[in-house]
This record gives sequence, C-alpha cells and structure tokens, in this order.
Amino acid sequence: MRAFNRKNHWETIYKTKELKDVSWYQKAPKTSLDFINHFEVPTTAKIIDIGGGDSLLADHLLALGYKDITVLDISETAISKAKERLGSLAENIKWIVADVANFKPAEKYDVWHDRAAFHFLTEKEEINQYMNSAQHGIIQDGILIIGTFSINGPKKCSGINIAQYSEQSMNDAMKHYFEKVKCAYVDHQTPFNTTQNFIFCSFRRLKK
Repeated sequence: MRAFNRKNHWETIYKTKELKDVSWYQKAPKTSLDFINHFEVPTTAKIIDIGGGDSLLADHLLALGYKDITVLDISETAISKAKERLGSLAENIKWIVADVANFKPAEKYDVWHDRAAFHFLTEKEEINQYMNSAQHGIIQDGILIIGTFSINGPKKCSGINIAQYSEQSMNDAMKHYFEKVKCAYVDHQTPFNTTQNFIFCSFRRLKK
C-alpha cells in the first residue's frame, strides 16, 4: 500500500474544488474574529493563520487594519488562489508553504490562529512537533486560538481521519506550554447544509 502523501492530497483538493465548494468555507470567520477581538489584539500584532490557505480570515484582518499577517498552508495551490483573490493586497501578507507538522517558525507571533489544521494530526509524534513549534513560535503571554472538530463533530474531513477533541482533551494537549483562557462549542453550517460541531479554545503561552 502506498504511503499517504498529505501534501499531494491537499494540492488535489484545491486544484479540483472552488473555495465555496469545500466544507470548511466561511464567508465571514465570525468565531475566529470574536476570539481575536476578545483579547483586544492591536493592529500592530504579529498574527499567523495556520492552515489558512484560501480561507478568508486574512481578508478580514486586512480590512480591520492589521499590518503583520502571515498565512501558512501545506498547499501551494491554496495560497496561489488566495493571492489571486486578494490581488495587490496579497503583498501585505507573508505567505508560507509548509506542513505545520514539521514547521519551524523563523519569527515569534503575538497570535497563533488555527482553525481545523491541528485535528488532522493524529500521530503522537506530529502532535508533539506541532506543540513544540507553537511554543517556540509564540511570544511569552502570546495567544493561541485553535478550533477542531469536537467529540460531537465529524470523524473525517476530505476523506482523512481526524482527531476529535473535548474541552478537557484540548486542555490536556496544551497544558504543558499554555494556560486555557476559554473554550466554546460552535456549530459550523457547511455549504451543503450540514452541521459540523467544533470546539474553539484560546490559550495564553506560559512564562518559562
């Protein structure tokens, strides 16, 4: 059996589907923006969107006046589509093509945002690598905002098994490096009129 190639999988998804035809599409990323607003994040803050690809969070952050935005995605196609959509505004964003499972941040961020990338990491080693990257890539007292499928959500996405989380298991995964601030369960309505239950949690990086 051929080993699963995660990058090729996502390149194929973005080459064959339009933005509005994927289950994670959101016209406005309200929950993510609400969490960022909760912390009164200044427009000068350094924000990275993990797995942001062709999503619209960066568009909304630019519209709100944020000036230091980085978008990371495993798919070069997704990032190319986002650049094309944004036109000249894309020059105001730093783009990184990388698999977050082995991403080594070259900068430190005030806010690390991840909607639905972390739950694709199901192997302990990859989860540990992610946590190591996050704790090295976030400033002391910086913010981690992470959204995954909940224990009441789907068990697969785009044909891939995912790891479901509860508030407790999310906190257990993060507690060595981060202190939980708040969690919320959120229903996402897909473009296909189905409902996916997410858990979103925010954490503050511990001083060490």
